[in-house]
Amino acid sequence: MTDQAEPIAQQVTDRVVDLVVNAVDVNALVARVDVNPVIAQVDIDAVLSRIDLNALLEQVDLNALLEQVDLNALLEQVDLNPLLERVDVNILLERVDINEIVARLDIGAVLDRVDVNEIVKHVDMNAIVEQTDLGAIIAQSTRGVGGEILDAGRSQVVGLDQVIDRWVARIFRSREHAPSAPPALLAAQAER
Repeated sequence: MTDQAEPIAQQVTDRVVDLVVNAVDVNALVARVDVNPVIAQVDIDAVLSRIDLNALLEQVDLNALLEQVDLNALLEQVDLNPLLERVDVNILLERVDINEIVARLDIGAVLDRVDVNEIVKHVDMNAIVEQTDLGAIIAQSTRGVGGEILDAGRSQVVGLDQVIDRWVARIFRSREHAPSAPPALLAAQAER
């Protein structure tokens, strides 16, 4: 008979526990408990020493936890100034590869954004002229232009000389052929 009574007792016990749990307002019960004296008696170090943090962290789904964090709200509460004051900019600059940054730049796009007229407004032309020897530049360019003009004039005169020589030969209809060069020059060429 004991064998039959045991399952019935188990069923009655389960039913009673279920009724008590459902009848008790757990939130109201917890609200009435003063946790402070209990916490004051707890040795936190002893509790923490018995916890295997690695095993506990393995059970935490960090992705699910991070999905619940509002990063914008969190960042709004952070004062960045103390953090930035602790940053050593020189160390950061030592780690930066300037060549890599320049290689990634679109120089054309940068230059498109430059307002050259605005830059020129700030240029002190008087100071630039004072620092250059403008007279020497003008004289040099004038000499170059003058030399070019003289060379062009000389070639025109040579061409004109040949045209005149032909016309004179036609006018006088000389029976002799005119020498191809002045006599002194012809004699020097013959001696060679």
